[in-house]
Amino acid sequence: MIRDRDGKFPTLFDAALKDAGIDVVLSGIQMPRMNSIMERWIQTCRRDLLDRTLIWNQRHLLHTLREFEQFYNTHRPHQSMANARPLHPLPPPIDDPDALARLDIRRHDRLGGILHAYQHAA
Repeated sequence: MIRDRDGKFPTLFDAALKDAGIDVVLSGIQMPRMNSIMERWIQTCRRDLLDRTLIWNQRHLLHTLREFEQFYNTHRPHQSMANARPLHPLPPPIDDPDALARLDIRRHDRLGGILHAYQHAA
């Protein structure tokens, strides 16, 4: 369980979790946004992936989460970053009207069609 360092969690709370076999991980010191960022990622993962997928075993779950993580960080645009992908810079804008008329976009399905990646055709 990941929790912050709030005083409302007494040591008895951690001891009860430890007796149940649950490891407690404390969030970083003076990192108030860490929980909100992780909650947003988990919400996106649930909504875009896990709510649409039947998971058969732990190996299948790990494969699915790795694929979604790669998709999330390398392809999916993020509105908070001006629709950039986290691990890539923004592409140059297309200013030529003739280039807009010749756009050839191909869709590649990932994870059996749950995720869609779009690329310019060569």
